[in-house]
Amino acid sequence: MRTNKDRRMILHGYLPSLLEGAVLTLGVALSSMALAMVLGLIGAMAKLSKFRVAKGLATVYTTLIRGVPDLVLMLLIFFGGQVAVNAIALQLGHEEYIDINPFVAGVITIAFIFGAYLTEAFRGAFLAVPPGQREAGLAFGMSPAQVAWRITFPQMFRHALPGLSNNWLVLIKSTAIVSVIGLHDLMMRGSQAAAGTREPFVFYLAVALIYLLFTSASELVFAQLQKRLSIGVRRHSL
Repeated sequence: MRTNKDRRMILHGYLPSLLEGAVLTLGVALSSMALAMVLGLIGAMAKLSKFRVAKGLATVYTTLIRGVPDLVLMLLIFFGGQVAVNAIALQLGHEEYIDINPFVAGVITIAFIFGAYLTEAFRGAFLAVPPGQREAGLAFGMSPAQVAWRITFPQMFRHALPGLSNNWLVLIKSTAIVSVIGLHDLMMRGSQAAAGTREPFVFYLAVALIYLLFTSASELVFAQLQKRLSIGVRRHSL
């Protein structure tokens, strides 16, 4: 039977640190995804709008973000943003140096990146909803807001779920880049443990298994959600 001392020595005593990093990583992922969904919806509606300026801005946003590496954007927003914030603060008379919180910078950067991908996913999902259903809702006496809330968005979300699932799985793995800006996430703690024990294979394998646990659990959740949203939907076999 294992004693408390034996439990503390699992992974040379670094297991609690890895678990704390895992919780922080999950917090970054969930916060980023929530903000990315908001940006994606705004971007999709802008691309589908009749206003050329809104459509043009959304196109520039998705084109630029999808063409620049995630790591470059992370460093640009964290370090470049820090310089910009302090320059503005200095102009306003604030002389103390302002440090940007790595958690906030990481969440904003990842959300900004995946907001571009979700823009395209949501745009395609909106187009997949038959326009006749919106017209029928308006003819029935619903307001545009009611049509959007009761007809368009529920069906759009069902069509967007596969893309949403894929982006979420990629987003979880992309959180590893926040370690480069000093956030003590799972990747950072794994690197510290590997350096302290000189056993990189053991600790990077442990980090990989934790990420695998996150993605596997996520796939189960999305599978149940897909089943739930598909109730009453007729499937056609080829």
